[in-house]
Amino acid sequence: MRILLLTDHYPPEASAPAIRCSTHARRWVARGHQVNVVTNFPNYPDGKVFGGYRQSLYKRETADAVDVLRVPTLVFPNRGLFLRILDFLSYMVTASIASFFVRRPDIVIATSPHLFAAVAGWFVSRVYRRRFVFEVRDLWPDSIVAVGAMKEGWLLDLVRGVEHFLYRQADLIVAVTHSTRDVLIARGIDADKIIVVTNGADTAQLTPGRAPASLRQKLGIEGKIVVSYIGTVGMAHGLQLILDAAEMCLTRVPEAHFVIVGSGAEREELEQQAERRGLRNVLFAGRMSHEEVVDYWHLSDLTLILLKNTPLFRTVIPSKVFEALATGTPIITNVRGELERLLEPIGAAEIIEPDSVDALVSAIGKLARDPERRRELAERAAAGAKRYDRLVLADNLLDALERFRPREPGESDKPGRGLLRENIG
Repeated sequence: MRILLLTDHYPPEASAPAIRCSTHARRWVARGHQVNVVTNFPNYPDGKVFGGYRQSLYKRETADAVDVLRVPTLVFPNRGLFLRILDFLSYMVTASIASFFVRRPDIVIATSPHLFAAVAGWFVSRVYRRRFVFEVRDLWPDSIVAVGAMKEGWLLDLVRGVEHFLYRQADLIVAVTHSTRDVLIARGIDADKIIVVTNGADTAQLTPGRAPASLRQKLGIEGKIVVSYIGTVGMAHGLQLILDAAEMCLTRVPEAHFVIVGSGAEREELEQQAERRGLRNVLFAGRMSHEEVVDYWHLSDLTLILLKNTPLFRTVIPSKVFEALATGTPIITNVRGELERLLEPIGAAEIIEPDSVDALVSAIGKLARDPERRRELAERAAAGAKRYDRLVLADNLLDALERFRPREPGESDKPGRGLLRENIG
């Protein structure tokens, strides 16, 4: 089978969509399929093209036996809605054009978070007369409304109209949480064409372990309890809470040291604020490769998984949770809903009230002074991670894709009812 995958994120970017897409593509190639990826030049989240790359009309490369075609886009930092939409639109246009310079696929997959990649996927699939698969990572534009980046009005109504058009046109919708599937069904989307394939972790690469002692020395945190935040430093995560907790911990939990790994729209402001407030117990490690991040998971005595307290975020599972589980890292989270339902049976996390600095500091202090409890959470995390191995999930999605056959001339655009009835993940 020839698979065309359109994604705005791909390694060497280390974002969750990039890692998921590359894992799936590599696995599908290993199982004998041909995968063409159309993506941009790596620049997320800082809006600067990575070293070793320079934008050009196109760039072909082979990464782990996957054929990757990179296309130019307008590049802006991950902040400012208008500029980001220009970025998204430019990818939609260049990816659509570039998709006709690869061998005709049997199936076209486009992945969010933004809808414009899916618009390109729908357009290309219709020209090629092939099935269109829409992977819904975020309920977009709901997610940007939730963080205050977009307000109700005619523009939002237009985007929502495009969103529902894509849901109706997709032959298969792949949601990453069961809550997202429930939302789509409630909005009138046919349940028979929605499956769930959760995120996961590479449990062969990510295992429990200890960071090199030299890393603690390099960071100047010998003898400290390391409280990490690893991931995008973005508007959705409410990371102001970390700075407030760090300030309280200076006196209440002085052994705690906060290490923030990653970059994003909020990083610069948070760094400046930490300096103004004299938070000597906060360290910003910056953006790094996925391979480098493994040492920071092993460095962490516990990790924070945080989101703003909005109803929409009850439907999501931050993908970093799977890497925390795989590395046996005890978790503190304020995310309720779907994530809570995932973590409670595993027993690998302290779940606290949203928006409560006192609750966060109390949980940090409790775990910092109870190594036996941290050990218990770590063991449960590592055991629970086995349910979410990325290769198994990639196989599950491939099994669903293989149920499709290429659409023949004259065949209806609508898939048969009952084509896919089960949930995966």
